[in-house]
Amino acid sequence: MERVVKERSVKSGLPPGTLIHIGEKSDREIRVTVTDYSETVCEEKELTALKECFYYTDPSIVSWINVDGLHEIEVIQQMGDCRGLHPLVLEDILNTDQRPKVEDYGDYLYIVLKMFRIGDGGEIVTEQVSLILGVNFVISFQEGISGDIFKPIRERIRNGKGKIRSMGADFLTYCLMDAVVDNYFVILEDAEDKIEALEEEVMANPSPETVRKLYKLKREMIFLRKAVWPLREVLASMTRRESKLINDAVEIYLRDVYDHVIQVIDIIEVGRDMLSGMLDIYLSNMNNRLNEVMKFLTVIATIFMPLSFLASMWGMNFKKMPELEWTLGYPMALCIMVAVARLMVGQFRKKGWL
Repeated sequence: MERVVKERSVKSGLPPGTLIHIGEKSDREIRVTVTDYSETVCEEKELTALKECFYYTDPSIVSWINVDGLHEIEVIQQMGDCRGLHPLVLEDILNTDQRPKVEDYGDYLYIVLKMFRIGDGGEIVTEQVSLILGVNFVISFQEGISGDIFKPIRERIRNGKGKIRSMGADFLTYCLMDAVVDNYFVILEDAEDKIEALEEEVMANPSPETVRKLYKLKREMIFLRKAVWPLREVLASMTRRESKLINDAVEIYLRDVYDHVIQVIDIIEVGRDMLSGMLDIYLSNMNNRLNEVMKFLTVIATIFMPLSFLASMWGMNFKKMPELEWTLGYPMALCIMVAVARLMVGQFRKKGWL
């Protein structure tokens, strides 16, 4: 599980709009792919260098430019110059610790959201996705982490399935956001399986390792909540018809994504409550075990108190003690001690203490 807050000290004192990459460094080269499509055509290509801009005067052509990797600042700068993006937008794209948000710059919308996947070790890996929605183009920026949930969308564009080829850039933006939100359910299903298994462990055989798992899962749920909760505000803003770039026909689909986000938030909140309840149950079980141990030790100590008294009384070094001269004094003392101990054990059992 990665840090909840990434290092941002490198930007201290720098003027606004300074382009510095904040996030995971990658050895992979940045890949820029372009998909141009309409109802009748579909063309895909991968760019080796950004030497020209790709503007289309034909409004029926939708251009989807996907930038996979953010560590080469020159490429991001060149893309921003190509599409006339504000320097603050480029700064936010490179800062991968952004809160999900939507900003309207008139000619385009800037959208930030978080994408998750399960890592090789079972941990949650996050990736920031930035979307630029223009009149007839969409630019998506990914961090370059291996794995891509947008593959089904590319297949739908290639095969002409669904409405995506007959709709505009706003519908493509909806599809990308919907794919990200749908993937949340996959992540939460894995988290629910872990919570269910942990619940059985807490009830059956809790251990210090159980506490570690509890805190790890709870931290993951807090991390998910931090990334998903603001997305509700983003989608609510996009469905208010505040931007001319979003058509009425797409608004209905965005409301559906909004409903999915609400479901995701509900699942996260339930998971957090369950983990908090399990932690309380664990602590209660530990206290009960400690009480049982203390009870047992108290009973043992109580039983030996009169025996210690008898042993100390007969252990006094007085010459005139008559018991010292008795032939059966030692066996009699042992019998008295055993009788006292059995009497006390019987009383404890009668009261339900043993």
